[in-house]
Amino acid sequence: MSHHRRASIQRATSETRIEAEIDLDGTGEARIATGVGFLDHMLTTLARHGAIDIVLRAEGDLHVDCHHTTEDTGIVLGRAVAEALGERRGIRRFGAATIPMDEALVEVAIDLSGRPFLAWEVTFPTQKIGEMDTELFLEWFRAFATNAGVTLHVRHKAGKNSHHIAEACFKALARALREAAERDPRTGGAVPSTKGSLAR
Repeated sequence: MSHHRRASIQRATSETRIEAEIDLDGTGEARIATGVGFLDHMLTTLARHGAIDIVLRAEGDLHVDCHHTTEDTGIVLGRAVAEALGERRGIRRFGAATIPMDEALVEVAIDLSGRPFLAWEVTFPTQKIGEMDTELFLEWFRAFATNAGVTLHVRHKAGKNSHHIAEACFKALARALREAAERDPRTGGAVPSTKGSLAR
């Protein structure tokens, strides 16, 4: 199949305005502008290593802090992934990746199950990376898993540098998602579930 799985999502609240477009069958191109430098870096990493094209613009209440902008980009990208996957026919469904980033090692397993769940075992040695609070990564991953309708396990196996740990989380998600969302040529477009549906 040559058709691309794309989605475009817009979301506006009193705290943030976000527009995003994704192509799950892209090449990893990213145009990201959230106003939070480290978050831009992480979402660009997600696109590149997931081979997902992402265009995302966010305007948020950064004069308060980075919380709403971070969480809401997770919501919007999660919704975009869910929409782009559609009925989730003919996909591999499961994916896993263990990614090293210097001394850091992070393991991610994903099931594009339609059932939102996040298991998060990640600890950061510092409270901030740049202007971003490290506790916000949990908020991003939770928002993404909930809105994408995926079961997501993220486990930090080694690492002392917060930047490396965070980057390994996003790279591992990217690779696991890429594997799970890939079309499986052996299934003939069937829904990969004995229940016959993975719909949200």
